[in-house]
Amino acid sequence: MTHVESVTAGEIADQPECWERAAAESSRWEGLLPPGERLAVVGCGTSLFMAQSFAALRERAGQGETDAFPASEYPDRRYDRVLALTRSGTTTEVCDALAAVRGSVPTVAITATGQAPVSRLADRTVLLDFADERSVVQTRFATSALLLLRAQLGEPVGPLVAAARRALVEELPDGAVEREQFTFLGRGWTVGIANEAALKLREAARVWTEAYPAMEYRHGPISVTDERSLVWALGESPAGLPGEVRAAGGSWVCSVEDPLAELVRIQRLAVRLAHHRGIDPDRPRNLRRSVILSANPPADGGASGAGETR
Repeated sequence: MTHVESVTAGEIADQPECWERAAAESSRWEGLLPPGERLAVVGCGTSLFMAQSFAALRERAGQGETDAFPASEYPDRRYDRVLALTRSGTTTEVCDALAAVRGSVPTVAITATGQAPVSRLADRTVLLDFADERSVVQTRFATSALLLLRAQLGEPVGPLVAAARRALVEELPDGAVEREQFTFLGRGWTVGIANEAALKLREAARVWTEAYPAMEYRHGPISVTDERSLVWALGESPAGLPGEVRAAGGSWVCSVEDPLAELVRIQRLAVRLAHHRGIDPDRPRNLRRSVILSANPPADGGASGAGETR
C-alpha cells in the first residue's frame, strides 16, 4: 500500500540538517552550563527523556552532579543552575518550575519557539527554531537539543550527522512490523534514549512498548517476551542476554551506531508501524503539541489538559 508521506516522516528525514545546524551553533553557547556546577534538568514527555540522557552524559564527562526530573516533580533541593527543555515553551509544568526558582537560581531554557512564556521566565534562552515541528509526535527538536548539549560537553558531534543519514536509509529489522510487543533497553545515558524510543512507538502507532535499564530486563520484564516480541538494545548489550531473548522466542536487535542516530531508525519504525496498522502518525490519540493546564480544573476531577507535554 502506498502512503502519502506524513508530516512526522518529513521531520524525521530533516534531522541530519538540523543536527548540522545545532553543531554549527554550539560555539555560540560556550559556557552555557559551567563545569562543576550542580545542575538540575527538567522537562516533560520526550524532553524529560532527553534530560535523563544528558544528565548521565554530563556526569560521565566529569562536569558535575546532574539530576533529571519531570518538571512537575522538581524537588525542594538546592542546585547551582536549572536547565529546562521544552519544544513549545508553553508547557505548564515547566513554566511553573522556572517560576518557582526565579531569582534564586540561574536558569536556562532550550526551546523551539521564540516569544514563548519560558523565554520570559528563564535567565537565558537557547532558541532552536530551525528544529521546530508541526507534528505532535516530537522527533527533530528533541534530538537536535541533545546533540547541542553533547557538543557543550566537548563531544565530537560531526560524525553523528553522517550516522543520522545512514539511519534514514538503513533497512528496518526483519519482521519488525509484524511484531506486537517491543522492549527497548539502555545502559547509562541510553536509558533515556530507550524510554524515548518506547514513547515514539506508543504515540505514533499505539503499540505495546516498554523500556528498561538493560540489566533490569531479567528481573521480571523478560516474562512477557515471546514470539510476538522484539527487544532492541541501545548501546552495550549485557553478556548472554541476546541468547536469552531468542530462547524466549523474541527477536533481538542491536546496532553499532551511536544510540542517538539509532533513535532515528526507531522513529522510522514508529511511522512504518502506524501505516501498517492503518493509523495516521500525525494524529496521535489523546495528544496535542503542548499541554497547557487550566488554572481551574473541572469540578468532577477530570483532566483539564491531555497529551504529551513539549
